[in-house]
Amino acid sequence: MLVCCIVLLACAALVCAGTLFLVCPSRGRRALRPPFAGWNYAHRGLFARDQSTPENSLPAFAAAVNAGYGIELDVQFTSDRQLVVFHDDTLDRMTGVHGWVRDFTWQQVSGLRLAGTAHHPPLFSQALDLVEGRVPLIVEIKSRASYSGAYLDALCRAVLDQLQGYAGCYCIESFDPRVVRRIRKFAPHVLRGQLADSTSSFRREGAGLVPAFVMSHLAGNFLGRPDFIAWCPAPRNSAVRLARRLGAMMLYWTALPTDDTARLEETNDAVIFQWYLPSARYQK
Repeated sequence: MLVCCIVLLACAALVCAGTLFLVCPSRGRRALRPPFAGWNYAHRGLFARDQSTPENSLPAFAAAVNAGYGIELDVQFTSDRQLVVFHDDTLDRMTGVHGWVRDFTWQQVSGLRLAGTAHHPPLFSQALDLVEGRVPLIVEIKSRASYSGAYLDALCRAVLDQLQGYAGCYCIESFDPRVVRRIRKFAPHVLRGQLADSTSSFRREGAGLVPAFVMSHLAGNFLGRPDFIAWCPAPRNSAVRLARRLGAMMLYWTALPTDDTARLEETNDAVIFQWYLPSARYQK
């Protein structure tokens, strides 16, 4: 009986140690947080619900800057490896053109209309030139499981090269722990974050049960040791709560007008929002 208890305790200790190793965020980097904490960030810019001012467009970024909001935006490669600001993997929803963004050249993408407006997808460099460091940026690097290591190396380096010398405050996040790992390696001075969603949401996006659980429960944190966790509207799971207790900064995405926004601001270090107009800052 005693031997069984010892074995069970040893197994429990190993499970606890393994969980801590997988989930633990970065340590000792709190000095990087103040420029980003306490801000409300306009999701894909300050875009309109009817897309009359389209998401991830220069007018949406200009509106956010003019209102004093931080900005969250998405970047990915075109086929000729230009960095375009665009959220979806495909062009379908926002342009009506069928196909993967990565399969079109920048010249082709730049000629497409966003949601039927006169506005076009911008280059990352154009967005940076517009913002000019006036508000903090959250830059999400888009990725897919099928992307090779060499492709991710090139993508992450391209983003960091564009940000080299940028006068403003920026941090970088991704759903892909391999991207966060590369930011940790290539730019250890940059605040980095792990985006995460619920297991059920990942499942709805087509992920298998095990990968969905692993991604939702931050089991890739050991790769990037993120400074912050950007979490969805679902209740925080045990791994997210553990990361928080271990010192991770918490961001929320995406707050909507129907949410208890005061509570979200109270329980998160920063909030990514859309379709309402909160105060730009809620902490000093």
